[in-house]
Amino acid sequence: MFDYVIIGAGFAGSVIAERIATQVNKKVLIIEKRNHIGGNCYDYKDENNIIIHKYGPHLFHTNNKEVFDYLSNFTDWRFYQHRVLAFIDGKNVSIPFNLNTLYEVFPKTIAEKLENKLLGKYKYNSKISILSLLKEKDDDLKFIANYVYEKVFKNYTAKQWGLKPEEIDAQVTARVPFYISRDNRYFTDKYQAIPKKGYTKIFEKMLNHPNIKIMLNTDFKEVCQLKDDEFYLFGQKFEGKVIFTGMIDELFNYKFGELPYRSLDLKLETVDKEWFQKVATVNYPNDYDFTRITEFKHIHPANSKRTVILKEFPKPYEIGKNIPYYPVFTKENRELYNKYKKMAEKTKSLILVGRLAEYRYYDMDDVIKMALKVFEEKVK
Repeated sequence: MFDYVIIGAGFAGSVIAERIATQVNKKVLIIEKRNHIGGNCYDYKDENNIIIHKYGPHLFHTNNKEVFDYLSNFTDWRFYQHRVLAFIDGKNVSIPFNLNTLYEVFPKTIAEKLENKLLGKYKYNSKISILSLLKEKDDDLKFIANYVYEKVFKNYTAKQWGLKPEEIDAQVTARVPFYISRDNRYFTDKYQAIPKKGYTKIFEKMLNHPNIKIMLNTDFKEVCQLKDDEFYLFGQKFEGKVIFTGMIDELFNYKFGELPYRSLDLKLETVDKEWFQKVATVNYPNDYDFTRITEFKHIHPANSKRTVILKEFPKPYEIGKNIPYYPVFTKENRELYNKYKKMAEKTKSLILVGRLAEYRYYDMDDVIKMALKVFEEKVK
Protein backbone atom coordinates (compact mmCIF):
# COMPACT_ATOMS: atom_id res chain seq x y z
CA MET A 1 0.00 0.00 0.00
CA PHE A 2 2.86 2.41 0.77
CA ASP A 3 6.17 3.19 -0.90
CA TYR A 4 7.53 5.19 2.04
CA VAL A 5 6.97 5.26 5.78
CA ILE A 6 7.86 8.48 7.55
CA ILE A 7 8.20 8.58 11.33
CA GLY A 8 7.29 12.03 12.61
CA ALA A 9 5.10 14.84 11.26
CA GLY A 10 7.32 17.83 11.99
CA PHE A 11 9.04 19.85 9.28
CA ALA A 12 11.62 17.16 8.45
CA GLY A 13 9.01 14.46 7.82
CA SER A 14 6.30 16.69 6.36
CA VAL A 15 8.52 18.37 3.75
CA ILE A 16 9.81 15.02 2.48
CA ALA A 17 6.28 13.58 2.48
CA GLU A 18 4.99 16.52 0.42
CA ARG A 19 7.85 16.16 -2.08
CA ILE A 20 7.34 12.41 -2.44
CA ALA A 21 3.59 12.77 -2.93
CA THR A 22 3.71 15.62 -5.43
CA GLN A 23 7.01 15.14 -7.27
CA VAL A 24 7.35 11.37 -7.67
CA ASN A 25 3.68 10.39 -7.15
CA LYS A 26 4.42 7.74 -4.53
CA LYS A 27 2.34 6.79 -1.51
CA VAL A 28 3.45 7.80 1.99
CA LEU A 29 2.39 6.74 5.46
CA ILE A 30 3.24 9.20 8.23
CA ILE A 31 3.29 7.82 11.77
CA GLU A 32 3.11 10.46 14.49
CA LYS A 33 3.23 9.86 18.24
CA ARG A 34 1.37 13.05 19.18
CA ASN A 35 -2.27 13.88 18.53
CA HIS A 36 -1.42 16.56 15.96
CA ILE A 37 0.80 17.28 12.98
CA GLY A 38 3.48 19.99 12.99
CA GLY A 39 5.86 18.69 15.64
CA ASN A 40 7.17 21.43 17.93
CA CYS A 41 5.95 24.08 15.46
CA TYR A 42 2.32 23.23 16.20
CA ASP A 43 0.21 26.27 17.09
CA TYR A 44 -3.45 27.02 17.72
CA LYS A 45 -5.81 29.95 18.36
CA ASP A 46 -6.97 30.16 21.99
CA GLU A 47 -10.15 31.58 23.54
CA ASN A 48 -8.59 35.07 23.47
CA ASN A 49 -8.23 34.90 19.67
CA ILE A 50 -4.45 34.73 20.08
CA ILE A 51 -2.28 32.24 18.18
CA ILE A 52 -0.25 30.26 20.71
CA HIS A 53 2.92 28.32 19.91
CA LYS A 54 2.31 25.28 22.10
CA TYR A 55 5.96 24.23 22.35
CA GLY A 56 7.57 27.66 22.64
CA PRO A 57 8.11 30.53 20.19
CA HIS A 58 9.09 29.73 16.63
CA LEU A 59 10.39 32.62 14.52
CA PHE A 60 11.08 31.93 10.86
CA HIS A 61 14.25 33.51 9.49
CA THR A 62 16.57 32.51 6.66
CA ASN A 63 19.01 33.72 4.05
CA ASN A 64 18.02 30.82 1.82
CA LYS A 65 15.67 31.96 -0.95
CA GLU A 66 14.90 28.38 -1.99
CA VAL A 67 13.58 27.59 1.51
CA PHE A 68 11.59 30.83 1.74
CA ASP A 69 10.05 30.30 -1.71
CA TYR A 70 9.22 26.69 -0.91
CA LEU A 71 7.35 27.57 2.29
CA SER A 72 5.62 30.43 0.48
CA ASN A 73 3.70 27.78 -1.48
CA PHE A 74 1.82 26.98 1.72
CA THR A 75 1.36 30.32 3.48
CA ASP A 76 1.07 34.08 3.20
CA TRP A 77 3.50 35.98 5.40
CA ARG A 78 3.46 38.75 7.92
CA PHE A 79 6.89 40.34 7.81
CA TYR A 80 8.29 40.43 11.31
CA GLN A 81 11.63 41.46 12.80
CA HIS A 82 12.23 39.75 16.14
CA ARG A 83 13.62 41.79 19.03
CA VAL A 84 14.68 40.47 22.42
CA LEU A 85 15.44 42.20 25.70
CA ALA A 86 17.28 40.82 28.71
CA PHE A 87 16.49 41.69 32.32
CA ILE A 88 19.90 42.68 33.73
CA ASP A 89 20.50 44.53 37.00
CA GLY A 90 16.88 45.56 37.28
CA LYS A 91 16.19 46.81 33.76
CA ASN A 92 15.57 45.49 30.27
CA VAL A 93 18.42 45.94 27.78
CA SER A 94 18.97 45.02 24.13
CA ILE A 95 20.06 41.48 23.24
CA PRO A 96 22.19 40.24 21.54
CA PHE A 97 24.64 42.46 23.40
CA ASN A 98 25.75 45.19 20.98
CA LEU A 99 27.07 48.75 20.90
CA ASN A 100 23.65 50.11 21.89
CA THR A 101 23.60 47.84 24.93
CA LEU A 102 26.87 49.36 26.15
CA TYR A 103 25.07 52.68 26.64
CA GLU A 104 22.11 50.98 28.31
CA VAL A 105 24.21 49.38 31.05
CA PHE A 106 27.22 51.70 31.50
CA PRO A 107 27.71 55.43 32.05
CA LYS A 108 28.31 57.30 28.78
CA THR A 109 32.05 57.84 29.32
CA ILE A 110 32.70 54.15 29.98
CA ALA A 111 30.45 53.10 27.10
CA GLU A 112 32.29 55.40 24.68
CA LYS A 113 35.67 54.06 25.77
CA LEU A 114 34.56 50.45 25.33
CA GLU A 115 32.96 51.19 21.96
CA ASN A 116 36.18 52.77 20.67
CA LYS A 117 38.21 49.77 21.85
CA LEU A 118 35.83 47.32 20.15
CA LEU A 119 35.75 49.30 16.88
CA GLY A 120 39.54 49.57 16.96
CA LYS A 121 39.86 45.80 17.19
CA TYR A 122 36.95 44.39 15.19
CA LYS A 123 35.11 45.20 11.98
CA TYR A 124 31.75 46.95 12.26
CA ASN A 125 28.80 44.56 11.86
CA SER A 126 30.94 41.58 12.84
CA LYS A 127 29.93 39.03 15.47
CA ILE A 128 32.38 37.90 18.14
CA SER A 129 31.65 34.90 20.35
CA ILE A 130 31.77 35.64 24.06
CA LEU A 131 34.29 32.89 24.69
CA SER A 132 36.60 34.36 22.02
CA LEU A 133 36.29 37.82 23.55
CA LEU A 134 37.30 36.43 26.93
CA LYS A 135 40.71 35.51 25.49
CA GLU A 136 41.60 39.14 24.69
CA LYS A 137 44.62 40.60 26.52
CA ASP A 138 43.43 44.26 26.55
CA ASP A 139 42.02 45.13 30.00
CA ASP A 140 38.99 47.02 28.63
CA LEU A 141 38.09 44.24 26.22
CA LYS A 142 38.51 41.74 29.04
CA PHE A 143 36.24 43.88 31.19
CA ILE A 144 33.39 43.93 28.68
CA ALA A 145 33.89 40.23 27.93
CA ASN A 146 33.65 39.36 31.62
CA TYR A 147 30.61 41.58 32.07
CA VAL A 148 28.70 39.95 29.21
CA TYR A 149 29.87 36.50 30.29
CA GLU A 150 28.71 36.98 33.89
CA LYS A 151 25.53 39.00 33.31
CA VAL A 152 24.18 37.61 30.04
CA PHE A 153 25.77 34.28 29.25
CA LYS A 154 26.91 32.20 32.21
CA ASN A 155 23.75 31.87 34.29
CA TYR A 156 21.43 31.62 31.29
CA THR A 157 23.57 28.81 29.90
CA ALA A 158 23.59 27.02 33.25
CA LYS A 159 19.80 27.21 33.44
CA GLN A 160 19.28 26.22 29.80
CA TRP A 161 21.72 23.31 29.63
CA GLY A 162 22.43 22.34 33.22
CA LEU A 163 26.14 22.64 32.36
CA LYS A 164 28.89 25.26 32.56
CA PRO A 165 29.51 27.14 29.29
CA GLU A 166 32.95 25.57 28.83
CA GLU A 167 31.37 22.11 29.02
CA ILE A 168 29.14 22.84 26.00
CA ASP A 169 30.22 22.36 22.40
CA ALA A 170 31.53 25.53 20.72
CA GLN A 171 28.72 25.53 18.16
CA VAL A 172 26.29 26.25 21.00
CA THR A 173 28.37 28.95 22.67
CA ALA A 174 28.98 30.58 19.29
CA ARG A 175 25.24 31.23 19.11
CA VAL A 176 25.69 33.89 21.81
CA PRO A 177 27.79 36.63 20.18
CA PHE A 178 28.69 40.22 20.86
CA TYR A 179 27.48 42.27 17.88
CA ILE A 180 29.86 45.04 16.84
CA SER A 181 26.79 46.86 15.56
CA ARG A 182 23.83 49.06 16.44
CA ASP A 183 21.36 46.60 15.01
CA ASN A 184 18.97 45.55 17.80
CA ARG A 185 17.30 42.81 15.77
CA TYR A 186 17.77 39.31 17.15
CA PHE A 187 18.24 37.91 13.64
CA THR A 188 19.84 39.59 10.65
CA ASP A 189 18.67 37.18 7.92
CA LYS A 190 17.32 38.51 4.63
CA TYR A 191 13.95 36.78 5.01
CA GLN A 192 12.19 37.16 8.37
CA ALA A 193 8.48 36.51 8.63
CA ILE A 194 5.65 34.78 10.45
CA PRO A 195 2.97 32.70 8.67
CA LYS A 196 -0.17 34.83 8.75
CA LYS A 197 -2.44 32.03 9.91
CA GLY A 198 0.16 30.17 11.95
CA TYR A 199 2.39 27.16 11.36
CA THR A 200 -0.26 24.47 11.69
CA LYS A 201 -1.98 25.78 8.55
CA ILE A 202 1.30 25.27 6.66
CA PHE A 203 1.38 21.61 7.66
CA GLU A 204 -2.29 21.11 6.82
CA LYS A 205 -1.72 22.39 3.28
CA MET A 206 1.56 20.54 2.92
CA LEU A 207 0.05 17.18 3.86
CA ASN A 208 -3.33 17.54 2.15
CA HIS A 209 -2.70 15.08 -0.67
CA PRO A 210 -4.31 11.76 -1.62
CA ASN A 211 -0.89 10.05 -1.62
CA ILE A 212 -0.35 10.91 2.05
CA LYS A 213 -1.95 9.03 4.93
CA ILE A 214 -1.38 10.02 8.55
CA MET A 215 -1.65 7.96 11.72
CA LEU A 216 -1.76 10.19 14.82
CA ASN A 217 -1.54 9.06 18.46
CA THR A 218 0.63 6.18 17.28
CA ASP A 219 4.05 5.13 18.54
CA PHE A 220 5.94 3.87 15.48
CA LYS A 221 6.81 0.63 17.27
CA GLU A 222 3.11 -0.23 17.41
CA VAL A 223 3.03 -0.71 13.64
CA CYS A 224 6.67 -0.76 12.50
CA GLN A 225 9.47 -3.02 13.70
CA LEU A 226 13.18 -3.21 12.88
CA LYS A 227 14.48 -6.80 12.86
CA ASP A 228 17.88 -7.92 11.56
CA ASP A 229 18.36 -4.64 9.65
CA GLU A 230 14.97 -5.03 7.93
CA PHE A 231 11.73 -3.12 8.56
CA TYR A 232 8.34 -4.73 9.06
CA LEU A 233 5.09 -2.80 8.67
CA PHE A 234 1.89 -4.24 10.19
CA GLY A 235 3.76 -7.52 10.61
CA GLN A 236 4.81 -7.79 6.95
CA LYS A 237 8.27 -7.15 5.52
CA PHE A 238 8.35 -3.59 4.19
CA GLU A 239 10.04 -3.25 0.81
CA GLY A 240 10.06 0.54 0.69
CA LYS A 241 12.11 3.20 2.46
CA VAL A 242 11.69 4.35 6.06
CA ILE A 243 12.44 8.00 6.77
CA PHE A 244 13.01 8.36 10.49
CA THR A 245 12.88 11.74 12.24
CA GLY A 246 12.55 10.55 15.83
CA MET A 247 15.17 9.80 18.49
CA ILE A 248 17.81 7.51 17.05
CA ASP A 249 18.55 5.91 20.43
CA GLU A 250 14.86 4.98 20.78
CA LEU A 251 14.89 3.38 17.32
CA PHE A 252 17.61 1.00 18.49
CA ASN A 253 16.05 0.41 21.92
CA TYR A 254 18.76 2.40 23.74
CA LYS A 255 21.28 -0.36 23.04
CA PHE A 256 24.26 1.85 23.93
CA GLY A 257 22.40 3.98 26.47
CA GLU A 258 20.29 7.13 26.33
CA LEU A 259 21.35 10.21 24.39
CA PRO A 260 20.82 13.19 26.74
CA TYR A 261 18.39 15.97 25.86
CA ARG A 262 17.14 19.10 27.57
CA SER A 263 13.43 19.54 27.95
CA LEU A 264 11.20 22.45 28.96
CA ASP A 265 8.40 22.93 31.44
CA LEU A 266 6.20 25.48 29.66
CA LYS A 267 3.80 27.61 31.71
CA LEU A 268 1.11 29.55 29.83
CA GLU A 269 -0.58 32.45 31.61
CA THR A 270 -3.44 34.65 30.49
CA VAL A 271 -2.91 38.22 31.72
CA ASP A 272 -5.91 40.49 32.15
CA LYS A 273 -4.42 43.50 30.40
CA GLU A 274 -3.69 44.42 26.79
CA TRP A 275 0.12 44.08 26.91
CA PHE A 276 2.57 42.50 29.34
CA GLN A 277 5.99 43.53 27.95
CA LYS A 278 7.47 45.77 25.24
CA VAL A 279 8.76 43.04 22.91
CA ALA A 280 7.90 39.45 22.09
CA THR A 281 10.64 37.91 24.23
CA VAL A 282 12.41 39.00 27.41
CA ASN A 283 15.27 36.84 28.69
CA TYR A 284 15.99 36.40 32.40
CA PRO A 285 19.61 35.20 32.57
CA ASN A 286 20.13 35.81 36.30
CA ASP A 287 16.74 36.18 37.97
CA TYR A 288 14.09 33.48 38.58
CA ASP A 289 14.12 29.86 37.47
CA PHE A 290 12.68 30.47 34.00
CA THR A 291 14.91 31.54 31.11
CA ARG A 292 12.52 33.77 29.19
CA ILE A 293 8.98 35.08 28.81
CA THR A 294 7.31 35.25 25.40
CA GLU A 295 4.20 37.32 24.68
CA PHE A 296 2.48 35.95 21.59
CA LYS A 297 0.49 39.06 20.61
CA HIS A 298 3.75 40.66 19.51
CA ILE A 299 4.29 37.77 17.09
CA HIS A 300 0.69 37.34 15.94
CA PRO A 301 -1.27 40.60 16.43
CA ALA A 302 -4.77 39.91 17.77
CA ASN A 303 -7.81 41.95 18.68
CA SER A 304 -7.94 41.05 22.35
CA LYS A 305 -8.05 43.02 25.59
CA ARG A 306 -6.10 40.20 27.22
CA THR A 307 -2.66 38.86 26.45
CA VAL A 308 -0.97 35.46 26.85
CA ILE A 309 2.58 34.87 28.05
CA LEU A 310 4.74 31.75 28.18
CA LYS A 311 7.44 31.09 30.77
CA GLU A 312 10.11 28.48 29.98
CA PHE A 313 11.67 26.38 32.74
CA PRO A 314 14.49 24.15 31.40
CA LYS A 315 14.82 20.67 32.84
CA PRO A 316 16.39 17.29 31.95
CA TYR A 317 14.56 15.09 29.47
CA GLU A 318 13.06 11.93 30.94
CA ILE A 319 11.72 9.16 28.72
CA GLY A 320 7.93 9.10 28.71
CA LYS A 321 7.61 12.12 30.99
CA ASN A 322 8.40 15.14 28.81
CA ILE A 323 9.59 16.21 25.37
CA PRO A 324 13.18 16.11 24.05
CA TYR A 325 13.86 19.65 22.80
CA TYR A 326 17.61 20.17 22.60
CA PRO A 327 20.41 17.63 22.12
CA VAL A 328 23.15 18.21 24.70
CA PHE A 329 26.33 18.75 22.72
CA THR A 330 29.38 17.30 24.41
CA LYS A 331 32.20 15.17 23.07
CA GLU A 332 30.93 12.11 24.94
CA ASN A 333 27.42 12.50 23.58
CA ARG A 334 28.68 12.84 20.00
CA GLU A 335 30.67 9.64 20.41
CA LEU A 336 27.55 7.88 21.69
CA TYR A 337 25.52 9.19 18.75
CA ASN A 338 28.12 7.91 16.30
CA LYS A 339 27.64 4.38 17.65
CA TYR A 340 23.93 4.59 16.79
CA LYS A 341 24.69 6.14 13.41
CA LYS A 342 26.92 3.19 12.51
CA MET A 343 24.08 0.85 13.41
CA ALA A 344 21.70 2.85 11.23
CA GLU A 345 24.05 2.59 8.25
CA LYS A 346 23.61 -1.18 8.25
CA THR A 347 19.91 -0.75 7.43
CA LYS A 348 19.88 0.18 3.73
CA SER A 349 16.20 1.11 3.70
CA LEU A 350 16.62 3.65 6.52
CA ILE A 351 17.06 7.40 6.02
CA LEU A 352 17.74 9.62 9.04
CA VAL A 353 16.80 13.29 8.97
CA GLY A 354 16.04 15.94 11.56
CA ARG A 355 17.08 17.20 14.96
CA LEU A 356 16.42 14.00 16.92
CA ALA A 357 17.53 11.50 14.30
CA GLU A 358 20.79 13.37 13.60
CA TYR A 359 21.29 14.54 17.19
CA ARG A 360 21.99 18.12 16.22
CA TYR A 361 20.36 21.52 16.57
CA TYR A 362 18.45 22.75 13.53
CA ASP A 363 16.80 26.10 12.99
CA MET A 364 13.57 25.80 11.03
CA ASP A 365 15.12 26.88 7.74
CA ASP A 366 18.02 24.45 8.21
CA VAL A 367 15.77 21.44 8.73
CA ILE A 368 13.64 22.39 5.70
CA LYS A 369 16.79 22.82 3.62
CA MET A 370 18.06 19.42 4.80
CA ALA A 371 14.71 17.74 4.07
CA LEU A 372 14.70 19.14 0.52
CA LYS A 373 18.29 17.97 0.07
CA VAL A 374 17.53 14.47 1.36
CA PHE A 375 14.60 14.22 -1.05
CA GLU A 376 16.75 15.22 -4.03
CA GLU A 377 19.71 13.01 -3.11
CA LYS A 378 18.18 9.93 -1.47
CA VAL A 379 14.59 9.76 -2.68
CA LYS A 380 14.06 11.41 -6.05
